[in-house]
Amino acid sequence: MAGEARYPGLAAREVPVLSTFTPESAAALPGLPWLQRRRAAAAATFASSPLPSEKDEVWRYSRIDQLDLDRYRPAGSVSPASVGDPGPSPSDRIHSLVASLGPRSGLVVTINGVLATLSSSVGDDVLTLGRVGEHPEGERLLGSVVSDPGDFLLLNEAFAVDPLIVDIAPDAVIEDPVVVVHVISGHDGEAVFPRTLVRAGASSRAGVVEIVVDVDAGLLAALPAPSTPTSVPDGTGSGAGHLVVPLTEIAVADHATLSFVSVQSLGTDTWQLAHQGSTIGAHATLQSFAVALGGSYARLRTDSALRGESGTSLLRAAFIGRDDQMLDFRTLQDHLAPRTTSDLLFMGAVADHAHSVYSGLIRVRRGAVRSDAMQTNHNLVLDEGAHADSVPNLDIEENDVKCSHGSTVGPVDEDQRYYLESRGVEPEVAERLIVAGFFENIADQVPIEGTRSMVGRALADRTGVTGA
Repeated sequence: MAGEARYPGLAAREVPVLSTFTPESAAALPGLPWLQRRRAAAAATFASSPLPSEKDEVWRYSRIDQLDLDRYRPAGSVSPASVGDPGPSPSDRIHSLVASLGPRSGLVVTINGVLATLSSSVGDDVLTLGRVGEHPEGERLLGSVVSDPGDFLLLNEAFAVDPLIVDIAPDAVIEDPVVVVHVISGHDGEAVFPRTLVRAGASSRAGVVEIVVDVDAGLLAALPAPSTPTSVPDGTGSGAGHLVVPLTEIAVADHATLSFVSVQSLGTDTWQLAHQGSTIGAHATLQSFAVALGGSYARLRTDSALRGESGTSLLRAAFIGRDDQMLDFRTLQDHLAPRTTSDLLFMGAVADHAHSVYSGLIRVRRGAVRSDAMQTNHNLVLDEGAHADSVPNLDIEENDVKCSHGSTVGPVDEDQRYYLESRGVEPEVAERLIVAGFFENIADQVPIEGTRSMVGRALADRTGVTGA
């Protein structure tokens, strides 16, 4: 599919107004019969299951007990802004954000989970983009990575309006990344369920960037506003007060290499409950980098299953919490095959009264001999009111393996601060420079070149270095 193609009639395609998270409202969403059946079944399972609590080990240290699900409803009638239309509108900033990433091979934009824009510069025999429901193998592929959803993933299964697929053909080499942007807009109290399936075929090499962003917050708010006032279409609000439950499934086939960058930039009142699940085949490599910038409570669970011999996963994340944010990360490095390698590095800073949590598990199954796993978490605590928890764990069922884990939690190094201040640097500026240096190494490890500068700028903006 060359050039840009917006689905005909999309602006008039409204999602039914849904007031509750019921099986009936899930089944009423548009889609093929198999997708509607799956939605209804997931909603029924969720309705009959107890909500998680902080007493559950996987939710320990979280704020999940503060979530009032009755406050939210699935996003109602959606009339997406036309991202391709000229003239001043919020879409100008979306285009500016996408353009800042450099050349791309494909672009997908959703607004409140509804597909709004689709474009590709390569042939369908190399890259397939679109709705999972329109893919010939969609029913089999959806849920092939995260096959047993629980907790709030059931809500995504039930209320994802337009699950997307990024399907990279076997042996394809795609130099420029595919960019997927999930724009969150609408009124306070709406729940949005972005869902993306990325499949890298055998011996392929490609990159994917996935961004979840509030229309008037974070990355988009930092871009130039429309030059003249425009009326805001019905359904576009402040971008605050949402529940966002993204689910991303990544399947990397044998001998494939996939670079994947995810960026979360949500409003200060938004709750995020995100999950990224991946499977890595034999001699395959996944390079994953997550950036967390916004949200009131923002959780990302990252599960990486190394299923093929000599598979490799490189997992990176950078995050900065401010005000009373809570950024919550849970990871699983699951070694199921011999000679697999996983290398995890998560680095973050918290200021004001922000709180971060990292809880990670390296699991080496019986038979996964000569596995090599590393897990590292470093945290800077910038103010007395801020707090960081770090809980690394090992579960080893095999003898001939090499595993290590470590974490640090502490304030800015006083020797570094003294060095800068003794050379005339103001205390506030000195701290910002130290924090920037803390993130410099990991920011350089963003695996997609065009995204690297954007990530660096976003981290700098959060640390205040640009004002130094």
